[in-house]
Amino acid sequence: VQLQASGGGLVQPGGSLRLSCAASGLTLDDYTLGWFRQAPGKGREAVSCLDNSGTYKFVADSAKGRFTVSRDNSKNIGYLQMNSLKPEDTAVYYCATDQKPYCSGYADYWGQGTQVTVSS
Repeated sequence: VQLQASGGGLVQPGGSLRLSCAASGLTLDDYTLGWFRQAPGKGREAVSCLDNSGTYKFVADSAKGRFTVSRDNSKNIGYLQMNSLKPEDTAVYYCATDQKPYCSGYADYWGQGTQVTVSS
């Protein structure tokens, strides 16, 4: 099983990025898709999660109204669309998949992380 996260980079405040999580070795549609982040000197936090039925969606307060999690099951890829980015969004972002139908820091599989830096 492999999760390949990509799409990070340097963006100015107010800008947008779309992170991708390409899954191989598993069918993404069978799992809850989660996005987590870890900023320097801080613990890992859940950003947004979507279960496989689409009925459960978690969005952290810090991301509400700005970030949207989605999935393209035909491509086996998950996404995190991030708009109106702020410097405090700077972190390494990880995707994860879990058979549990909710956000969990103990997900079954984790991607390698992609760096997002928001700075002018």
